[in-house]
Amino acid sequence: MKDVALALAAAAPDQVQALNALREYLQALVLRSLYEAEAFRCIAFVGGTALRFLHQLPRFSEDLDFSLVEAEGYDGRGWLSRVKRDLSLAGFTPEVTWNEKRTVNSGWVRLRGLLHEAGLSSLAEEKLAIKVEIDTRPPEGGRCERQIVTRHVSFLLQYHDLPSLMAGKLHAVLSRRYTKGRDWYDLMWYLSQRPPVAPNLPLLQHALDQTQGLGKVEAAQWAELTRARLLAADAKALLDDVSPFLERRQDAALLTEDHLLGLLSS
Repeated sequence: MKDVALALAAAAPDQVQALNALREYLQALVLRSLYEAEAFRCIAFVGGTALRFLHQLPRFSEDLDFSLVEAEGYDGRGWLSRVKRDLSLAGFTPEVTWNEKRTVNSGWVRLRGLLHEAGLSSLAEEKLAIKVEIDTRPPEGGRCERQIVTRHVSFLLQYHDLPSLMAGKLHAVLSRRYTKGRDWYDLMWYLSQRPPVAPNLPLLQHALDQTQGLGKVEAAQWAELTRARLLAADAKALLDDVSPFLERRQDAALLTEDHLLGLLSS
């Protein structure tokens, strides 16, 4: 499997896309390990990477985010140990860490030497890192679905449905302390679907209550609130953030204030 990863990187048109392809292949292997460890009895796949794997979002992503659905059987540390074992058997040199000190449990899967072997780093010891985060006290209201996904390898995922994924993205747009171009690109994707995706408002309200204070922000006003955040954003910073992750670089030209305002008004 390591040979497959290196071949994907070698076939990419440039080093940025090679890194994206390499990282996504490793993400797929991690997801398969989690499935085989029966993690998806307890957790649901969420976030931008879920949108890419499940709905073909045309941008790459860095992290793997999950939301706790069922506490019984939860074993984040054990699941990451399974990931380490499986990657080792596949020919990689993984290092795995896990932290349960915060509500959002987090782990890192780091692969030593792979970037150097792929010609993406001059440093033999530089590591390719994938972050895994599991929210153990997620807001209520998320709706789950299950589906078999094939992306390099096959696995069964439990994940939030599209309206719930959009609610999570809107929460990030409205609550993140800094503006992130990838959030806005994903939101543009949701709004440009026909018909547009309607967010899971109960989930969004619970999320806003959790982070902003009970009743302080009204989820039903998400379009107006998002519009205000957009007008205060740095357009160049948004493009600089998202551009390296796009499948088609020319798509960056779509992420403009005018386009987003138009979609928010439609």
